[in-house]
Amino acid sequence: MTMPAPSPTLLDSLTGDEEIGGFFTREAELFAMLQVEEALAGAEADVGLIDREALGAVAEACRTFKPDWERLARGLAQDGVVVPEFVKQLRGAVGQTHAKAVHFGATSQDVIDTALVLRLKGAVQVYLRRLDGLLQALHALKARDGAVRLMAHTRMQQALPFTAADKIDTWLQPLERHREALAEFSPRLLAVQLGGPVGTRAELKGHGDAVADLMAERLGLAYAPQWHSQRDRIGEFGSWISLLSGTLGKIGQDVALMAQNEVGEVRLATGGGSSAMPHKSNPVPAEVLVTLARFNAGLLGTLHQALVHENERSGAAWTLEWLVLPQMAVSTGAGLRLAQDLVGKLTFQSSVT
Repeated sequence: MTMPAPSPTLLDSLTGDEEIGGFFTREAELFAMLQVEEALAGAEADVGLIDREALGAVAEACRTFKPDWERLARGLAQDGVVVPEFVKQLRGAVGQTHAKAVHFGATSQDVIDTALVLRLKGAVQVYLRRLDGLLQALHALKARDGAVRLMAHTRMQQALPFTAADKIDTWLQPLERHREALAEFSPRLLAVQLGGPVGTRAELKGHGDAVADLMAERLGLAYAPQWHSQRDRIGEFGSWISLLSGTLGKIGQDVALMAQNEVGEVRLATGGGSSAMPHKSNPVPAEVLVTLARFNAGLLGTLHQALVHENERSGAAWTLEWLVLPQMAVSTGAGLRLAQDLVGKLTFQSSVT
């Protein structure tokens, strides 16, 4: 019996993101875990730890695997991680002759972390694509409306005249830095995890580093020493997410203020309606950018709690990551989507005579 897929909430249409959320479905996680197990077996065959016949059996099973979702859920509830039950089912699919070649020398965290990184690789590509689209939209807006004269405000009070180009630059410049930072940071984030039970790779009989390197090559990831309890990669990614969301929130806050009737420095092509006041046109995307910025800023502190891994592996801190990181990633995707739509519907209007 297959568990039904969860239905999205109504709020997802406002603050969710289907493309980024797709990387965090159970199907996406399972597919990534199968990729990891196949790459592990392939790397081990390359160094002679398993034979080619065993590799063929593992590879075929990984490509045709049909999970028992109910048993996976029960196994996760019992073991705190899905991999023991997943490996049991995969070994059954491979068959008794080559079952021992499945997951040889690895531990649950190797599979879960590498599968996460594979999915984050897809998310990073989406972020880069959307950031490029947003930057392009902002440059186009600056070229069209940059000469419009506005009143600058400091501490919420009128200051001195400046131009729309000056305002747009306060949005563009940090976004360009975020784009550069993600491109620079990605190789450190998108790294294979392989350590074995206690992070020494000892079970791989002197071939641990070679297996990790070959595994990374097969998966299109960077090589790294094991990082089971070294969660700075994930923490740094969360920081980047929060910084980007904060910049998008600043854009949203500025637009919401400039769109006020008594200010009138920007006009939105479309706005949100009111059930009681039909004359209103609410700057909904701008408001949601502020919400998402504050949401991710709050979650960042929780994610950084997961940096505290006791000894060589933490069940508590690791599970905390699983709860927090997907929400932050999806919120960031939503923010980029909303920001590009907002900028595309924005027109500056002079407030200085």
